[in-house]
Amino acid sequence: MPAQQKKIIFCIAGVLSFACALGTAAALGTQLWVQGTTLCKTGAQLVNATGQELEKFIGKIQYGLFYGERVRQCGLGGRPFQFSFFPDLLKIIPASIHVSVILFCTVLIVFALVGAGFFMFNAFGSPYETLHGPVGLYLWSFIACSCGCLVMILFSSEVKIHHLSEKIANFKEGSFTFKTHSEQFANSFWIILVCSLVHFLNALLIRLAGFEFPFSKSKDSGTITGAVDLMY
Repeated sequence: MPAQQKKIIFCIAGVLSFACALGTAAALGTQLWVQGTTLCKTGAQLVNATGQELEKFIGKIQYGLFYGERVRQCGLGGRPFQFSFFPDLLKIIPASIHVSVILFCTVLIVFALVGAGFFMFNAFGSPYETLHGPVGLYLWSFIACSCGCLVMILFSSEVKIHHLSEKIANFKEGSFTFKTHSEQFANSFWIILVCSLVHFLNALLIRLAGFEFPFSKSKDSGTITGAVDLMY
């Protein structure tokens, strides 16, 4: 492939990596990871609420990795409540999983920036082997993509398997019990998915630029080496 086209491809990949780093950093600090509604089960049972009457007992909840907000509905109007994971909810959430999600988000940002730098270096500089050459580009893209996948898997397990929304809804609730009525992943979660796909796309762009995958040997080089060995 001509050098000018390679520069364009590497520039595109670098810009995408940098955009992913910014997007992940922005997503990390928002509370738009999960949005849903909670049902005040105790209040609904006390009045035998059915049909449209249940709407008076359905509140809202949304949260991210550091803080969130829920609106408590038990028939007397909505009462908003702000909360933070550190240190308020640290005792009721799966702390190891939650901290791992934050850690992998940080690693994703770092390696997205590193990948963006090396893409630009290969576009405008003189690339050399190992970490600055094609092997390094594959490495940074693979690490960033893997971290994004781990973030989604760990956070999904925290929300769905460990019932994070219910634990938050029942935080500091004595006589009332809340159940998750509906929940869905919000914008910040899907930003992580898009970033993972972008880093996978970057690996394809590297291949499109003419670089072989790491540890792959061409058949021609093996044939030439074999012919040389026969000469000696």
